[in-house]
Amino acid sequence: MAAISFDPRINRQTSKNSHGVIIEEIEGLIRVYKDGHIERPPIIPSVPCNVATVNDVTAKDVVIDKFTNLWARIYVSNRSGTLPLLVYFHGGGFCVGSAAWSVYHEFLANLASKASCIILSINFRLAPENRLPTAYDDGIDAFTWVKQQALNGSPEHKWWLSRCNFSSMFLAGDSAGANIAYNVATRLESRYNPESMTKPLCFKGIILIQPFFGGEARTLSEKNMTQPANSALTLSASDTYWRLSLPLGSNRDHPYCNPLANGASKLRDLRLPAIMVGISELDILKDRNSEFCSALTRAGKRVETVTYKGVGHAFQILHNSHLSHTRVQEMVSHIKTFINQ
Repeated sequence: MAAISFDPRINRQTSKNSHGVIIEEIEGLIRVYKDGHIERPPIIPSVPCNVATVNDVTAKDVVIDKFTNLWARIYVSNRSGTLPLLVYFHGGGFCVGSAAWSVYHEFLANLASKASCIILSINFRLAPENRLPTAYDDGIDAFTWVKQQALNGSPEHKWWLSRCNFSSMFLAGDSAGANIAYNVATRLESRYNPESMTKPLCFKGIILIQPFFGGEARTLSEKNMTQPANSALTLSASDTYWRLSLPLGSNRDHPYCNPLANGASKLRDLRLPAIMVGISELDILKDRNSEFCSALTRAGKRVETVTYKGVGHAFQILHNSHLSHTRVQEMVSHIKTFINQ
């Protein structure tokens, strides 16, 4: 696909806005006004589920909770047999993005095809209208819905339920979506005992692509990693996302943002399945992601770390590097191996 440009001039309004003072802004993506009005310029188009990107995948939208407008786009590979199930959360700093964004529609349809799996792409509620932990709550609700469908699914969902290998279920996401996947996994662990946690689903693993974490103390890559003009994540944008998404009054050492802020000792008590972490070499999050992986390993968790050379944050959806296509193929191959081992 063509590269997605994050040049803020594309969406700059020339007419005078009636909402007054802008108090937070990530140019081209989100503006928050003092009167509470929020604008999200359509820098990336949304597409319907029936837009074909690959020939051997069927995609449909399903409602999970009509009261919270929680829904999912389901991708089913047409390969024969039952397939692993990935519950996927999109990126966007908790504040922007959609399961209907064209870049996610293309990436996940391709992943379902090449990795031979079923993907539920969750459209969760966004901040700042719905600050954390709302996205985590939506993730738990989505997981509970999948569990209910596996137990007594209705005929209307047979088209994908009949293809699921419920003994092979994964939580996955990129950037803020990876943060959600991790926090949903830890909440599942604390909410249920191991025997009843996921039955009839078997929670096999977590896939975290460039997980969006932070902290008050800056890492070297956050301080020193120079970002190109079309970068998906600068340090300034990262700080703004956290101000807009964390509970009011919190700083970046809140555990939603910094899972290591209170020390890594609690990680040892978590009963987590195998974890795959994808790190981008040119991402400002590189060092923080590496520290997170090291802490998990020291806590006795099984962690597979993969570093993608020469690319930055969200390369797999933005294709903003000449190496992106090659690295996306590598990522899909790594995910396929991880979910089938």
